[in-house]
Amino acid sequence: MSASRKRRVAVLVLEGAKPLDVGIPAQVFTTRASMPYEVRVCGAAPGLVTGGDGLAYSVAHGLDALAWADLVFVPGYRFPDRDDPPQAVVEALIAAHDRGARLAAISTGAFALAATGLLDGRRATTHWHYTRALVARHPLVQVDENVLFVDEGSLLTSAGAASGIDLCLHILRGDLGVAASNHAARRLVAAPYRSGGQAQYVPRSVPEPLGERFAATREWALHRLGEPLTLDTLARQAEVSPRTFSRRFAEETGCTPMQWVMRARIDLARELLERSQRGVEQIAADVGLGTGANLRLHFQHILGTTPSEYRRTFTRGA
Repeated sequence: MSASRKRRVAVLVLEGAKPLDVGIPAQVFTTRASMPYEVRVCGAAPGLVTGGDGLAYSVAHGLDALAWADLVFVPGYRFPDRDDPPQAVVEALIAAHDRGARLAAISTGAFALAATGLLDGRRATTHWHYTRALVARHPLVQVDENVLFVDEGSLLTSAGAASGIDLCLHILRGDLGVAASNHAARRLVAAPYRSGGQAQYVPRSVPEPLGERFAATREWALHRLGEPLTLDTLARQAEVSPRTFSRRFAEETGCTPMQWVMRARIDLARELLERSQRGVEQIAADVGLGTGANLRLHFQHILGTTPSEYRRTFTRGA
C-alpha cells in the first residue's frame, strides 16, 4: 500500500444492524486529517437500511464499497441465528477477502463471516448469548466463548459491542502503533488495551466491588510500571491475599497478574519507542525491565521483533 494513500474502511450495514456496532468502527476509524483512514458506510445497496432498536441508516454506498476497502467491518444484525445475509453480500465478502482485504466482525456480525465459509476450521467468537447458536449453525467454526476478540490475521471477530472497541483499538495498534491506539482510546474515553484473551464478562461468583477494586489496582499499577511490581505488591494494593488476587485476576483478564504487568511494560516501551528518542537502555529502566537485554528478550518473545526494528517500522515516514 502506498504510504500516501489512506487505508480504506467499509462498514457494512445489514438489515437490523445494531447501532453501537455500526458506530464503533465508524467513530474509531473516523475520516479526519489526523487519521490515515477513509471510512464509507455501505449496505447491500445504496439507500435506506432498517436498523435495530428503532433506528434506520441512509447509506450512500452499496457492495462496491467492499471492492474498494482494505478493511471491512460487519456489525451485528437482527436474527443472525436464523437468517444468512443475502447471497450477494456473502459473495462480496468472499471477493473482498480473496483480493486481500481484512474482514472484521463485531458481535453477531460473526454469523455473516461464518456464512462465507471463510471461518471454517478457524477460531472465532461472538456475543456470549449467541455462541451456542453459532456452533449449531456453523459447526466447522472453532467458537471460543471466553474471549473479547479473536485475530486470525485477515479474519477478526469480537464479542458484544464494547469488545468491538477493543478489536478496533487492537487493529489500530497493529496498523499505527501504541501511541495512536492510546490516543484514540483517550478520545473515546475507553480503556487503552484489553487483551483479546480477556473473559467476555466477569463470572457471577465474583462480587462486583472486588471487580472494581481489581480494575483500580490495574490502573494504579499502570502509573508505577517503572517500580518493582510483584504479586504481593498488587495483592496488597487490592487488599486481598496473593492467592485470591491471582485466581480472581485470571478469571477477569484471562492471564496471570505478572503476565499482565509484563505486557503493560512492553506496551509502554512501544509507546516510548514511537514517541521519544530515548535509547533502549533508558526505556528499559523507565518501564521496569532493568536492562536493554531484558527488554529485547521480552520484546522478541511477545512481539516477535526487536525494539530497534519496531522503532524503524512505526517512525518511518513520520
